[in-house]
Amino acid sequence: MNVIEFNLNDEVIMKKPHACKTNLWTITRNGADIKIKCNNCGREILMDRLEFMRKVKKVIKNEKKSE
Repeated sequence: MNVIEFNLNDEVIMKKPHACKTNLWTITRNGADIKIKCNNCGREILMDRLEFMRKVKKVIKNEKKSE
């Protein structure tokens, strides 16, 4: 399994779209469980790290980290 690095407030693209037809999410909690928030409708989902690693397609780094 590939190790994907991600941090708080990074945007991620999931493999399957949400019911609101978008697959772009923002990480709002990082730990043993990962909480992501839909960028379109605001729905938040909590899943364990292994499930998240299976479902994530790509991590888009947040540009605000350099500040």
